[in-house]
Amino acid sequence: MDNFIFHNPVRLIFGKGQLSELKNEVPKYGKKVLLVYGGGSIKRNGLYDKVNSLLKEIGAEVFELAGVEPNPRVSTARKGIDICKTEGIDLLLAVGGGSVIDCTKLIAAGAKYDGDAWDIVLKKAEVKDALPFGTVLTLAATGSEMNAGSVITNWETNEKYGWGAAPHTMPKFSILDPVNTFTVPKDQTIYGIVDMMSHTFEHYFHKAGNTPYQDRMCETLLQTVMETAPKAVEDLENYEYRETLLFCGTMALNGMINMGFRGDWATHNIEHAVSAVYDIPHGGGLAILFPNWMKHNLKNDPARFKQMAVRVFGVDPTGKTDEEAAIEGIEKLREFWSSIGAPSRLADYDIDDSKIELMADKAIANGEFGGFVTLNKDDVLSILRASL
Repeated sequence: MDNFIFHNPVRLIFGKGQLSELKNEVPKYGKKVLLVYGGGSIKRNGLYDKVNSLLKEIGAEVFELAGVEPNPRVSTARKGIDICKTEGIDLLLAVGGGSVIDCTKLIAAGAKYDGDAWDIVLKKAEVKDALPFGTVLTLAATGSEMNAGSVITNWETNEKYGWGAAPHTMPKFSILDPVNTFTVPKDQTIYGIVDMMSHTFEHYFHKAGNTPYQDRMCETLLQTVMETAPKAVEDLENYEYRETLLFCGTMALNGMINMGFRGDWATHNIEHAVSAVYDIPHGGGLAILFPNWMKHNLKNDPARFKQMAVRVFGVDPTGKTDEEAAIEGIEKLREFWSSIGAPSRLADYDIDDSKIELMADKAIANGEFGGFVTLNKDDVLSILRASL
């Protein structure tokens, strides 16, 4: 494995009834709180009222930024930054899923920067400070509640990029109560499952040697999600299923299962290009693209793909070449995602080949990419065409 330093300062507050910890956490940072949330689901399920009631009990002065998009926009972050600077906000509180948290991270960093927030996403500006923020998570998916990463879309330029600035853009605390995920619709639950599995696959395919324990952690996480997912999507208010998925989503991207290496992340980059042009759900795009990325790169390390097939998907390798076993594993992944209702083709979102060059150009805008296998534009086009 590669040399590494691991440090995750996020205070994780997990379990039923833990929302009350807001009264202990918020006062550590001040009185003026900017509440950031999405399209209003937290109002419909009562979480909005619960959060505001707790903030009122501790005498917090609450400001609001509503309407954060599923693919959060830099334009929305700019509105939040303006509120922070005008009102002298002490603490940001993201109540929602990964998109709300991602937007909050840019607001937190942008509030301490004199220029435009998009400079931060483009890495033209170094983040040297940020406002403190906490999260109340409502969706098991991205892991943004326990890492520094964020993905932001500029809809005016059809660009979507990941960025991060540890430790500045790591939450001070994150409250995860599985009950707050009960009202997540079936389709969003499925997208979250795909996302956390995809994060694990991104880790799994890497170039570092001697990572037997990390491999097993990734494999076990994938198996746990696959055992739980079919039951969860049919019983959306089952506490144990929601609890398992919520914990797995966090563990998939908080740095613990990939200590000693950095994974590939090419599939995420391609999906960002697709959803920057078509604004499709992130998890849906990953479900379509990842098996095709695997098939495209199988030849580079068939033994690695075979290991995944055997250990995760139960493929019997007897009498099969590494490539044959690997292909069977990839097909089993596709079958599993389809079985829980995930899309398998870009056509499922009415996407044809009319903008395939544009998507490839967006993906390759910052040069060739991929930590496991380096992709060029022709590779991206091949993967996109196979995904149509």
